[in-house]
Amino acid sequence: MTGCRYVNPRSGAEWDIDEPLWRAPDDGSYLNLTPSTSFDAKEIETHEPSIWRYRKMLRIDAPPLSLGEGWTPLIEGEWDGVNVAFKCDHMMPSGSFKDRGVSVMMAYLKGHGINKILEDSSGNAGSSVATYAARAGMEATIFSPASAPPAKLTQMRAMGAQVRAIEGPRQNAADAALKEALGGTFYAGHNIQAFFLEGCKTVAFEIWEQMGGSSPDHVIVACGQGGNVMGLDIGFKELSAANLIKKVPAIHGVQALNAAPYLASWEGNGEPVTVNPKPSVADGITSSKGVRVAEVLSSCRETGGSLIGVSEAEILGSMRRLHQKGFFVEPTTAAGAAGLSKLISSGAIKKGDSVVLLLTGIGLKAIDTIRNNEA
Repeated sequence: MTGCRYVNPRSGAEWDIDEPLWRAPDDGSYLNLTPSTSFDAKEIETHEPSIWRYRKMLRIDAPPLSLGEGWTPLIEGEWDGVNVAFKCDHMMPSGSFKDRGVSVMMAYLKGHGINKILEDSSGNAGSSVATYAARAGMEATIFSPASAPPAKLTQMRAMGAQVRAIEGPRQNAADAALKEALGGTFYAGHNIQAFFLEGCKTVAFEIWEQMGGSSPDHVIVACGQGGNVMGLDIGFKELSAANLIKKVPAIHGVQALNAAPYLASWEGNGEPVTVNPKPSVADGITSSKGVRVAEVLSSCRETGGSLIGVSEAEILGSMRRLHQKGFFVEPTTAAGAAGLSKLISSGAIKKGDSVVLLLTGIGLKAIDTIRNNEA
């Protein structure tokens, strides 16, 4: 049907995608999809102004589930003296890039008979899942930190999701969702569900189209659990395999220093590291431990990119600068811009390089934080 299967990257075991899985039957951890080399530019549905223009590359045999997500603007601009194109994924139906992955994941699940799901989220993914569950007529229960921005929790509830606010760090919400999922409800955790990444890869396809059939030298993005990092890597590698680009761009993931488990692994021996996270204005990328650590590190390392840490002051300063350029984004998004500044100041990115910065979440998601830090 679609030419892909679930694969356990640790054991190599594979399973059909006809039956939705949320974890590997052999070891209980996350699943990936087998690689694809099926990108065919002739099959792009150019009449469709959303990620579903790439429907034949998404490898699901289910009807699209769409609210017009994707095909966001790529705006030319400048940052620290370097020409930069801003990819405006904060202009999505639910207000964040998560709509790319969630719309595909939910279409797959709905098309395979799943009508009730669990999710855990610090905010944006939960808002997106609630939005697309409403669109699909599915029941959704979202486990979220009680400290998540009120606007995000309100958005989830407004869309009809049952929200369970869990006290303590972000990991507590994930642990609570996992415990609940063991009771039988399908766990559509975006950090472990393979079809979420199928949607995330469409940002690479769009950048390629919007750049006239070429790829940039560098792409920079805030990194929580690395959905965008991996999506960029998967998408650009599919374009490369189809001989449509000369090279895969260097992918740079940016973490908040207050909660940076992937950075700790990057600077260590590459093994998963559990950190004691401190509160961060970049709530969307705070976590104590990584999930797909090997994949995220590989995406950055193999493309010649990097993982970078930025301070709270650097995040807030970059947020204000983005606002002054007309991009009303949340602090999490601004972490990427702060990382871009470091790459430029270190000489890793130079004048004349082709650069794309992903803007991931709209400022309305964190209006209280912005109000308190606007000076």
